[in-house]
Formats: sequence, C-alpha cells, structure tokens
Amino acid sequence: MEGDECSFPPDSSDDHSQRGSVASSATLSRAQDVLVYLFGDSAVHLSVEGLGSVSVQELGRSVREALHIPESAQEAFAFWLCSPLLDLQLKARHQPYKLCRQWQDLLYRFTEASEEDISQDEPYLQFRRNVFYPKSKELQIHDEGVLRLLYEEARNNILTGRYPCDPEHWTSLGALSLAIDEGTGLDGQQFTTTIREKKLSSFLPAHVVMGGGGLLSTLRGKSSRQTGLEQNLLEAYKKISTPAGNSPEPTQLLHQYLNTCHTLPYYGCAFFLGEIDKPVQGILQRGKRKAVNVGICLEGVYVMDVKEKHVLLGLRFNELSWDHSYPEGEGDSHILWLEFDGEEDGTPVNKLLKIYSKQAELMSGFIEFCVELKTASEGGAAAEMDGEVSLSQQPAGQDGSNKNGRGGRRGMLHRQNSVVCSRVHSLNTISYVD
Repeated sequence: MEGDECSFPPDSSDDHSQRGSVASSATLSRAQDVLVYLFGDSAVHLSVEGLGSVSVQELGRSVREALHIPESAQEAFAFWLCSPLLDLQLKARHQPYKLCRQWQDLLYRFTEASEEDISQDEPYLQFRRNVFYPKSKELQIHDEGVLRLLYEEARNNILTGRYPCDPEHWTSLGALSLAIDEGTGLDGQQFTTTIREKKLSSFLPAHVVMGGGGLLSTLRGKSSRQTGLEQNLLEAYKKISTPAGNSPEPTQLLHQYLNTCHTLPYYGCAFFLGEIDKPVQGILQRGKRKAVNVGICLEGVYVMDVKEKHVLLGLRFNELSWDHSYPEGEGDSHILWLEFDGEEDGTPVNKLLKIYSKQAELMSGFIEFCVELKTASEGGAAAEMDGEVSLSQQPAGQDGSNKNGRGGRRGMLHRQNSVVCSRVHSLNTISYVD
C-alpha cells in the first residue's frame, strides 16, 4: 500500500520540542538522539547517525535489539507516525525524518483539522503492533516482553473505548489487568486500597466509569455506580487462580488478556476518522452527521459510534464491496462507499453506506491490501482460518466489471444486544435491488 501506513518521528535531545530533530538539519550527519515511544508511558532511547536518511528497517533492528525481541516475533511490530490528528503505519523503506518534514502536507490531505491545529501538531514515532500480523501467529508468542508490549497496547485501546466491549469483557479484562499489575494475592482491603489509589479508570473503560445521563445524574449515581463496578471487579479478580491455588505465571495472565481481546473482531485494527449521515427523524432534520471510527484489519471493516462506543456495522471482506470517490465540486466530501446485503420488508436489497472522510482514499487502499494479503494467505495455506470461509476463490479486483466485487450471496446480518454486533437498523443507508 502507498501512503496508508505510518510511523513516528524522532525526538532530539538538543531541543525539548519533538520537532526539534526535524529542524536541526545542519547536524543530521552527526549522531542524533531519537525517542521511539511504546504504549505504557515508556520509550526506547537511540543514538542515530545519518538521521535524515535512516529507514524504518534500520531503526527496527536497533529497537528490536534494545527490547530483546526474539526473531520469531519481529513481524509482530511496526513503526507508526502518530499525533492527535493522524496515525500512520510505516513501511520498512520509509524514512521517518522525511515524513516528519511532510507532516503538515499529510494533515492537509487526510484530515479536516484547522490551519491553526495543523501548524501546532507535532508527530512522534511509536513502536506498536503491526496491523498485518495475524492473530493466529500472536497466539504462538510466549516471550513475556513481547506479550507485555502487546498487552499495553490492547489495554490502552480497551480503556479509551477504541475497542468497544460488553460488561463481561471489560470486567474480566479489568481483573486480569489488576492481577498483571499487582499479582493475584490481594485481599479485600488491599484490593479496595489499590483501586482507590490507582482509580477505576486504570482498569475499566473511562466511559464506563464516568457513566452518562448528564451532570446531575452523574453526581447522584456516581458513588453507587462505582461501588457496583468495584464489587464486580473484585468478584472477577477472585476467580483468577489456578486449580491448585497457585498464582498464575505472568505469561499466563498476559495470554488470558490477549485471548479475551481476540474475541473482539476489531482487535488489531487500524483506525480512521469519518462521519455518516444520521437517520432523518423529521422534515426539518437534514444534513446532520455522526462521528465514527472505521476500524480495518485482516478480518474486515468495522464502523463504530465514537460517542456511544458501540459497533454500527461490522463486515467481513466476503460480505462487502467498497469504493471511494473524490469531491466533484466545492463543498463536496471524499466518500468511502460500503455495499452489503440487507433486507427491507422481507425483500433482499443491496445497501450502501456513505462514510464521509478525507481518509477515504487511505481506507480504500487499506481494504484492498488486506484483502490481497488474506487471499494470498488462505490460497497458500488452502485451509480455513478462524472458522471463516476461504477467500481464495475471490481475488480482489476481479469480477469482470467491479474491481471491488463480492463473491456470491451472503447471509443476512443479525441484530443482537451487544456493543460488538451491527446495528444496521440505526444506519441511514441507500437501498436498491440489483
């Protein structure tokens, strides 16, 4: 893929600004200090010569050596260039310094940020999970250091609501996180003290801890809600033990946490920002949109409500067609089109969802690349992966007329009472019969 992967810019020890290393081109031939950030408030400090031309591949060797990452797990991680406005995963050939110099151009091209925000935005280089690393390979990792890196990233995505999950998931994950941090031997008093010191938001998603319903509702129910959350967390924590009563090994707890995250279909996704049309509820309500996160991984595409923290639409690649379009006139938007099967009044129909985003081109390219990877992987293995139907018979881009064609008729999407499942009924889609 071109331009759809990102990584993070190095810091200079000669300047407190992250952009200091970018500005010091006169000294690029000398050794420069570079910080490569990790999840969990830590970083790898490197001294790099020839910073202006150093590639991700070269940086990767130094970081993997510093973190003692075994050869078997080297493909699990990638470099990302990140900021509050944009995240991009980098390829091995990319040169982070040069991308930092182009950062404002990338923001103008792929975000709706204001000129002021763009001028103040500073990217940073981050070492984190490779979007294209299969979950099946991740399950085979036993190195504790690697598992902790994956755990810290997954934990961040759970706590921030980027990975929506149901109460049984967030409670179980919160208890495992507490056991990983503090061990499994806390009694009731120690548990309460730890929770009060570190706060519930260190173990449960922030939107769960804060609740909803406005300020008065929050003030009235905060105490009782937090008490209930603490009690549920304590009960889940007490269940974490081996049959013999011994404390589980750290790697066991890390595996349990990641395995639980693997049940979420969007685990490991790259995320993009966009908007969709809200359903029209009256003749006066027109043009309103809802902010969404679009997660794309080797499994499929997931559209999530930014505010409500639940999935609006989840589609495997064999359940969709897609395309993107550029603005045709002033005031028009870049659009990612997702087409999938549905029904209206018992009649099968094709549904189109419009996702407005300046990242539509990135998303389309990302989907195409994931489909190609998955098709090649399944074709070579000639076996089913994770119980999915093989896509080896459905090469991306070849159905005679539509490069993003679908292979065959798919089963209907089912509504379920879970944040993980699609809410097709709540989407404003275009329906037609082919």
